Amino acid sequence: MKFKTNIKKGIRKAFSSYNLPIKSMIIGVFFMANTLVSLQAQETQQPQEAQFTQPTWWFGAAAGANFNFFRGSTQQLNSVFTVPTTFHDGTGVGLYLAPLVEFHRPDSRWGFMFQAGFDSRKGAFKQVITPCNCPDDLTTNLSYITLEPSLRFAPFKSGLYLYAGPRVAFLMSKSFTYKHGINPAYPEQEITPDLTGDFDNMKNMLISMQIGAGYDIPLTSHGKQTQFVLSPFVSYHPYFGQEPRSIETWNITTVRAGIALKFGRGRKIGTRTKKEGIPVSGVVTEPKVKFTVEVPKNAKDPAIGSETFPIRNYVFFDLGSTQIPERYVLLKKDEVKDFKEDQLDAHASANVSGRSDRQMNAYYNILNILGNRMVENPSTTIMLVGSSEKGPQDGREMAESVKKYLVTIFEINASRITTQGRAKPSEPSEQPGGKLDLVLLREGDRRVTIESNSPVLLMEFRSGSDTPLKPVKIIAAQEAPVESYITFNVEDEEDAFTSWSLKTEDEQGAVKTFGPYTEEEVSIPTKSILGTRPEGDYKVTMIGQTKNGQTIARETSAHMVLWTPAKTEESMRFSIIYEFNKSVAVNIYEKYLLEVVTPKISDNATVIINGYTDIIGGEENNQKLSLARAKGVKRILEKGISKAGRKNVKFEVAGLSEDQLLSPFNNKYPEERFYNRTVIIDIIPGK
Repeated sequence: MKFKTNIKKGIRKAFSSYNLPIKSMIIGVFFMANTLVSLQAQETQQPQEAQFTQPTWWFGAAAGANFNFFRGSTQQLNSVFTVPTTFHDGTGVGLYLAPLVEFHRPDSRWGFMFQAGFDSRKGAFKQVITPCNCPDDLTTNLSYITLEPSLRFAPFKSGLYLYAGPRVAFLMSKSFTYKHGINPAYPEQEITPDLTGDFDNMKNMLISMQIGAGYDIPLTSHGKQTQFVLSPFVSYHPYFGQEPRSIETWNITTVRAGIALKFGRGRKIGTRTKKEGIPVSGVVTEPKVKFTVEVPKNAKDPAIGSETFPIRNYVFFDLGSTQIPERYVLLKKDEVKDFKEDQLDAHASANVSGRSDRQMNAYYNILNILGNRMVENPSTTIMLVGSSEKGPQDGREMAESVKKYLVTIFEINASRITTQGRAKPSEPSEQPGGKLDLVLLREGDRRVTIESNSPVLLMEFRSGSDTPLKPVKIIAAQEAPVESYITFNVEDEEDAFTSWSLKTEDEQGAVKTFGPYTEEEVSIPTKSILGTRPEGDYKVTMIGQTKNGQTIARETSAHMVLWTPAKTEESMRFSIIYEFNKSVAVNIYEKYLLEVVTPKISDNATVIINGYTDIIGGEENNQKLSLARAKGVKRILEKGISKAGRKNVKFEVAGLSEDQLLSPFNNKYPEERFYNRTVIIDIIPGK
């Protein structure tokens, strides 16, 4: 293979591979635009009174940006050139441009889409440092011709639609540019010219998948036969099937965002005709519409909840990185004085998973909780043990990253923190001979463990390297229950409405608007309408837009009362966390359950005990494991209740396994999977 050292030639070569498809796409867009103008001109000859249905077939073009995320590694670029240091991960933004065709009937939720065009998966790998202390960069102009047939589903028969289908991609460009920098300690050394070339061992065809969503925004009314729609869309292309090479581990995940312009011709449904010389106008009947408002009484609120949430003594690191991941909350030095352990919502992670986000945010503040406690208790010391599949030195670097944060931000004396590196943690998830879920297990083993002999930092009645930090208390926010919301119902004949909105007006004439909506039933909190008013009489107007461009209004009145929380006895939640595939670890918690949890259980209380697992392992084994954990907790609590002489305590026990609809957390990150290895205890006081 020949390398070109002229940068301009290399760029020209990389860009030349795009010229043909880009020119073709541009010509296609201009041709389509000319066609649209011609069609619009033809429409001016149509009678003004004519009405047309929504088109069934749509044609157009889509343009957007591919946000590409490289994962894995690459070092051997081709048979004659291997870079000195492996490149890991990267990002890039590439062009997507494609003509499209769609088929979907106006009265149906289902349809079909097809796009075929230019698809760039270009990007740049993260810079690496070579053994000569020189920075190296690697970029690629990887691109494909892509065929993307998809099923289209409009759940509300509205402009919102979802789509999914395969992606078949044919390789167009496989070029790369490699830049070898100079050692900053020797600025006078000769600069190495950039190298351009092509990757080898590239797959000429990829078969993957995509899922996405879009929204059709009409640009013309139903009085036009040719109708135009503008559709912003977003889609997700997971890495499955997107390994571009047959060697190494490089794969690509893509998020695409863009916009499509579509046009179609509707069928005439009302025209001006002549009968014996007398003009007769087409008749458009108004659909039957029923509009009702349901105002419930002030519903009783749920019990105020408090949760004692354990803080796992692990900081998990991304594979291939020794830097603290961005999902952890990292403060600036001037923010330390405002940090309070009982106000963690003020220091929120930008990467919480959405499910149980307050609990995960508490965990993501682990370094700030630890730093704050060490500042308040100056005699405490800790050991940070980094475990890495790459070996003790890499693990030590991870531990040093945590130490640097605590010393720099919280100004903790470095002598109070010792670091150590290991190949595996003391309680590894990956066991010798294991063959399943190895990537997930290794992610869980790549961590820094916080160890200490200072009881003020650690959970009560625990010892050893797996002892969590002292738990934090989370008070559940009091929010209006859904049962107290005001419900608005719109029943239109044969789904005549494309959307509808609400207008409320109080006795003083103050107006608020809500919507637009596409579903038949909408519930709104009373506070959104009343504000701080305790109650009031309102005139409520529903304004609907029909498919043929009509506007229909319906009006009613309602007396509304602001929801206010009632004072109820406090319910409590506690969590017990386990090591991977273990159910007997509950024995370590026995004293905690007997001396901390049991005293909170009153006579006639209900104790709900649910066991969970993460997604690793077989479903049948996880079901048995989760139930064994829950039953083990129940046995200990029953023993404590019996000794305390409590009466009529009701237990509800379940093993909920790895059910991702019921599990407390997602399973994307290792910390979420570790927290899913849990038993959750809810104590509901008796009346």
